[in-house]
Amino acid sequence: MAAIDLTAAPFNLDDEAVAWVHETRDRLSPRDKLAQLFVLLSREAPDEALQAIRAFKPGGITRIFSPDLAEEIGLMRQIDSAGPVPMTVSADLEGSRMSLPFGTEVPNPLGLAAVDDVEATTAISTLMAEEARAVGLNWSFTPVVDINKAFQSAIVGTRSYGDDVDRIERHALAQIKAFQAKGVAATVKHWPGEGYDDRDQHLVTTVNPLSLAEWEKTFGRLYRAAINAGVMSVMSAHIAFPGFVRELDPDAGADAYRPATQSAVLNQTLLRERLGFNGLIVSDATPMAGFGDWGPRSETIPQCVISGCDVILFSDDPNADLMYLVKAVADGRLSQERVDEAVTRVLALKAALGLHKADRPEPALTNAEVIMARADSKATAAAVTARVPTLVKDVANLLPLSPTRHKRVLIFSTGAVQPFAPVPLPLSLPDLLRQEGFEITEFTPDMQVNAKDFDLVLYLLAEETLLTRQRIFLNWKGLTGNVFGAMKRYWHDVPTLMVSLGFPYYLHDAPRVPTYVNAYGSNEDMQAAVVECLMGRKPFEGKSPVDAFCGSEQGKY
Repeated sequence: MAAIDLTAAPFNLDDEAVAWVHETRDRLSPRDKLAQLFVLLSREAPDEALQAIRAFKPGGITRIFSPDLAEEIGLMRQIDSAGPVPMTVSADLEGSRMSLPFGTEVPNPLGLAAVDDVEATTAISTLMAEEARAVGLNWSFTPVVDINKAFQSAIVGTRSYGDDVDRIERHALAQIKAFQAKGVAATVKHWPGEGYDDRDQHLVTTVNPLSLAEWEKTFGRLYRAAINAGVMSVMSAHIAFPGFVRELDPDAGADAYRPATQSAVLNQTLLRERLGFNGLIVSDATPMAGFGDWGPRSETIPQCVISGCDVILFSDDPNADLMYLVKAVADGRLSQERVDEAVTRVLALKAALGLHKADRPEPALTNAEVIMARADSKATAAAVTARVPTLVKDVANLLPLSPTRHKRVLIFSTGAVQPFAPVPLPLSLPDLLRQEGFEITEFTPDMQVNAKDFDLVLYLLAEETLLTRQRIFLNWKGLTGNVFGAMKRYWHDVPTLMVSLGFPYYLHDAPRVPTYVNAYGSNEDMQAAVVECLMGRKPFEGKSPVDAFCGSEQGKY
């Protein structure tokens, strides 16, 4: 087995912890070693989830928490005894609609980038980590260090800190430091760098199109900074980087477009050897089409580990995937040395998180309830959220709104579009405006609109980063109900305002809308913050962390 210095960064283990790693690895059965390489998605009811965990005994789970805190704490208190080694519990702590259902609502990364205050990002990240630890979470697949360059990318969207490398580095390093100081391992993603391809790796292997020199100035800089800061894990994604592959082999052919999750060149040669990363490499979710595009799972699952991923993320059929690894070991494709190396890093992460200690505190309901109810956390989040809304343009000098001047309001809205919700979720912003004294009419497809009946038209959009959408765009027909409504524009007859509670690039589809606001997230606190700004009681403090005009002057007028 290749020597791994577990006393060095990012694990920084003492002699006792190093001994635990080696002793634990060596006592595991061959089957249990391979199971340690899996992190499974857990979204069932707690009793059913525990049964599945006990049956497979994975290295860890990614838990999709229900709103029932007591039941979730009950599950967390039992999982460590469900297998031969304590388990990691992970999540995508990305804020906004990705916040814990019983936790404090916080802005997403793009919202924090609009505030652009490292102290604010540190404060938000600290409270996120404290709440996560209180419910047993110890590993987050954040921060996202992708770069918003392809504005039509639905998958980067609101998850990154914008399009400026300096800004991304500041905030990503702040989150890494805050998370890991509170016992939550951080993960930088999506290796080797997303944001220049407007497609979604849930649907296709995407491509980082940069030359190696360009990459070094952008993603190379960001990943080196994160590694130097001690980030514990890197998420290898279903993203190809032909620029680097062809530096080594100009005749690489199809291999130039091999996703990182299948590429020893990207994981081993570039990440481990050139960038010096000594931590854990976790794959992105393997049910994605960007992974499955490359071949059958009987080949891609073993190749994922062979290529340098220490953890296989998610599986629709864990037992089948485990057998693919067993067969790969048996026929020599996957060496036992490589398996032991991966298991060593999995166990080292657990030891770095203190999971090897018999006296570590268990999640407790009373403590979690206290942590979740802290008034200072809610005040901190509300104060930062209030600084997020960004006035992109107001060429008509419409704002602030007033129920005397804009009494009758017609709202066209998508609702809050969510990846796993079958229908859009209702927004509270219309009711908040009713409470301000406005007469609100919410458009329905059977409505005949007469512009003279209204004093304000409000387009209210709420699509944050979405999975498997491929594109987010202003769907005029969906918004207005039919092809004729899609062609109507009211802003020459009625004052008109467009507010995005998510995707920041709708000016590409509505460049002539006279007043446009970006708020990046659609959680309840953000909707309330937007109303405060629209009414003029709070200033619009946010500064756009992306080019909201989408590279065109058309939207500025």
